[in-house]
Amino acid sequence: MAQRPIVWAVGVAFAVGYAAMSSSARLADLFAGETSEAPAMQVAEAAPAGQPQQPPARPTLTVAADYRGHFVVHPTIENYRVKMLVDTGASVVALTEDDARALGIRPAASEYNMSLRTANGVVRGARVNLREVRLGSILVRNVEAVVLPAGALSMSLLGTSFLAKLQGYEVQTGRMILRG
Repeated sequence: MAQRPIVWAVGVAFAVGYAAMSSSARLADLFAGETSEAPAMQVAEAAPAGQPQQPPARPTLTVAADYRGHFVVHPTIENYRVKMLVDTGASVVALTEDDARALGIRPAASEYNMSLRTANGVVRGARVNLREVRLGSILVRNVEAVVLPAGALSMSLLGTSFLAKLQGYEVQTGRMILRG
């Protein structure tokens, strides 16, 4: 009786080891003793049963609204963190003059040739291009932006020139979900 559990354990170990071998290795074992000139077989490895293959997941970021219902984020632009208000009504990313200066962007007076309508009226801005804007694990390259003169904004805005390059975004129950 003492030998039966050992025989059973050896049998289970063999079965598990055999099942763990790839299907191509098992086929090679089956055909190893044959000498006929059979065509070579290629076995493609499939996804495990019940698990469909899916493309890699896109990065997602969830932002909670502040007490006023605004979504404030801190993206990295050109290796500098900027405090920004997400503004789905702003057509472009808008930088305060101070944030632009911190990024090394210093438009000449003649470059403020773009008219923008804001909640506070019409203001002149300087068009710039941001090489990359990183928000969490989301990276967006070549983002159109505008630098506004001192006093035009209290905080930089993350507008649709960034948001439109995402897979999508949505707002629900005090949270904004951004999909890279």
